[in-house]
Amino acid sequence: MFISNKPFILIIDDDQAILRTFMRIFQKKGYTVTVAAKGKEAIEKLNNNHFDVTLIDFCLPDMEGTKLFPMIDHSSPKALKIMWSGKIVPPENITGADVLLGKPIQPDKLLSLIDNKLKNKNIEL
Repeated sequence: MFISNKPFILIIDDDQAILRTFMRIFQKKGYTVTVAAKGKEAIEKLNNNHFDVTLIDFCLPDMEGTKLFPMIDHSSPKALKIMWSGKIVPPENITGADVLLGKPIQPDKLLSLIDNKLKNKNIEL
């Protein structure tokens, strides 16, 4: 079994175009990528895997993205939690996220942000 030395990333968003786009971007950079379109699906993935980075949409069809934070903290306590949203979200509503980003997301900016945050957490890139 091949184990990547790149971070494991979970992308949680109900927009299929976002999931496909960012999955391709991260895979081309050598990252191991898992995607989920709903909170319930994300919970299943979190119960069975460890992640170094989680990209979470604030508005999921079945729950608010912040409701996933306790599960992320339990399964992947050192995971970088990046919350993104197409709506204006007051920072006090996303307590627990390491970063809050507005959509649309610039892929190069996101990759640079993740690389820098993971280096600070001493996770191999």
